[in-house]
Amino acid sequence: MANFDNNTTLAQVSATGLVPLFTHNDLDICLGVLRACYEAGVRVFEFTNRTENSFKNFAELVKIAEVEMPEMILGIGTIYDAATAEKFIEVGTNFIVAPVMNPEVGKVCQAAGIPWMPGVMTVTEIYNARVAGAEFIKIFPGEVLGAAFVKAIKAPMPDVKIMVTGGVSPTLESLKSWFDAGTTAVGIGSQLVPKDVLATKDFAKVTEIVAKALAIIQDLKS
Repeated sequence: MANFDNNTTLAQVSATGLVPLFTHNDLDICLGVLRACYEAGVRVFEFTNRTENSFKNFAELVKIAEVEMPEMILGIGTIYDAATAEKFIEVGTNFIVAPVMNPEVGKVCQAAGIPWMPGVMTVTEIYNARVAGAEFIKIFPGEVLGAAFVKAIKAPMPDVKIMVTGGVSPTLESLKSWFDAGTTAVGIGSQLVPKDVLATKDFAKVTEIVAKALAIIQDLKS
């Protein structure tokens, strides 16, 4: 079961403003990236369910994080259906992120007392997601919709909490455009862990990149 309750997780996502996204078949690499992000100050991390070893690796990361990184709120992403959601809930995910809006996944998350962040790209989907119990919604793909879309949404739905994934870079220019538009948090993947850095397992560089992004976001939020 989850180590953090619904409100704690959502509050941390809002406070930190950055959720790294990562997955890899190699557990040691996954652990290296998770540790690097934790050292940088990250307290919410989305492990994406995209490789053949995703479930096994995630289960191990949950166990290790409980001991080594007790403040890390570890969740799973790329979940499409209720059965898969239940499987990851059993091994301790603290939240579930999806690229689609499937209310059945939302029901499973509500029953488990953890946040569900469904992917949406229209105002109708956002409304339906909130009716289905989503307290935080994921704008995806961000690179297609753009920051102007977020700004437009905040007019009729000023209280909606948005995490944008896709089209976000860990730079002042990119982050400023999203947060100025009303974004609550951003999800960033490969730009926090570039291929060349991953190839050399330079996890200290990952810590450096992530720490800079966090500092920018905190300045923008202050």
